[in-house]
Amino acid sequence: MKFFRSLFQALKLRFGVGERLVRFLWENKMWWMIPMVVVLILFFLLIIFAQSSPLGPFIYTLF
Repeated sequence: MKFFRSLFQALKLRFGVGERLVRFLWENKMWWMIPMVVVLILFFLLIIFAQSSPLGPFIYTLF
């Protein structure tokens, strides 16, 4: 149980910025920006993971 508590606290610290961003967008009634932020994060993750895979040259042709 103590392991899960420390894991949860570590994840909360790591993803705290994203949580604050979503909370800011929600409180200021900018719901329409949440899907855009999610798409940008997905593209960022795709580029990061593509650098370390052998499919990198093929993914870069998409952009």
